[in-house]
Amino acid sequence: MPQDEFVLYDLRVEVVDTGRPMVCSHRPGDYFLVEGENLVFPETDRFSMYALAALLPLLPARQRPLQKNDWMLSDSLIACPDPNCGACFRITRTKKHIFSHAACTAEAVCEREDDAYETGAAL
Repeated sequence: MPQDEFVLYDLRVEVVDTGRPMVCSHRPGDYFLVEGENLVFPETDRFSMYALAALLPLLPARQRPLQKNDWMLSDSLIACPDPNCGACFRITRTKKHIFSHAACTAEAVCEREDDAYETGAAL
C-alpha cells in the first residue's frame, strides 16, 4: 500500500431483539451504515439520538484494522443506553475501502508512529 493510503471498513449497525421489551423507538432489523465518515440511513427515517450518541465513539475504532486479540474486534453487540430497554445494536464490518491521506486532511503524513506522540498529533 502506498504511503498515502489507509484502510477503513464500512459498517452496518443493526437493531437486535434480545427478547427483553424495547422501550425506546427501536425496531428489530432497523439499521444504518457507516461509509467512510458518513452515516447512511437507507431504510429507516429515524434512529434514537441517545442510542446514536452511545454508538458514535465506537464506530471509528471499529472501522480500523485491529489486532486479533483486541476486544473491539470480538465484542460487536452493544446494549441500548437506556437500562430499561432490551435492544442491542450489532456492529458488523461489511467491506474495506482504501482512502488517501491527502484527500482527508491538509496535515502531513507522520513518517513514524512515534512522531505523532512527540508532536502531539492524533493518530
